[in-house]
Amino acid sequence: MGSVHELTASALEQAARIDLAAAFRLAVRLDLHEGVCNHFSVMLPGGRFLLNAYGLHWSEVTASNLLALDGEGRILSGEGEYEKTAFYIHSRIHLANPYAACVLHTHMPNATALTLLEDGRLEMVEQNALRFHDDIAYDDIYNGLVVDNTEGDRLASALGTKRVMFLANHGVIVVGPTVAEAFDALYYLERACRLQVLARMMGGKRRPVRPEVVQTAYRMMRDDAPKYAGAHFTALKRILDREEPA
Repeated sequence: MGSVHELTASALEQAARIDLAAAFRLAVRLDLHEGVCNHFSVMLPGGRFLLNAYGLHWSEVTASNLLALDGEGRILSGEGEYEKTAFYIHSRIHLANPYAACVLHTHMPNATALTLLEDGRLEMVEQNALRFHDDIAYDDIYNGLVVDNTEGDRLASALGTKRVMFLANHGVIVVGPTVAEAFDALYYLERACRLQVLARMMGGKRRPVRPEVVQTAYRMMRDDAPKYAGAHFTALKRILDREEPA
């Protein structure tokens, strides 16, 4: 029989696998995915992390077919291979930022649309956007595919301690201390970007929110984030279990 530590680590890994697989499948339902591209990861005890295997549609991802990797890119468990860009983006961010236990990278349509604009900034003019006040990094240099530690480290440095990074001409990265918090932020980021894309299409001047209101609303939502994100993600998983049991 294994030690208490081994049993605890095993239980933590299984819970992480279930949550990460659910995040992939929910992303399909919410149109946050793209082909067999993009990638989600979550850290495990001992410096390992889970990552989706290359070639799987996100609707095919399950807790059991996620890969477990070490920081050198060795596959410790699971079958298949991983996308090179996935490893260099996720491993370097996990290494640089302890807060980033979960790292989500997507080309979700509305957020990515903002990265195509010279002035592609998420403006603090709507309640969902206020969740991200002073919590977004902007990488305005597109260097092509991320295929080495140097570029991975550059992205990790540009992200710093922020929760969100817009990647010029590319997509977004969202991080969090749990899968639930990262996914909740990803969901609301795309909602906020969708509204701003629509507002820009309508023309006219965006209505500003008073700075003191921006700051107060942001603090309130950040304070409640763990509880709210947990409830939101748990509700989404209930729907998934009921309608699409793995």
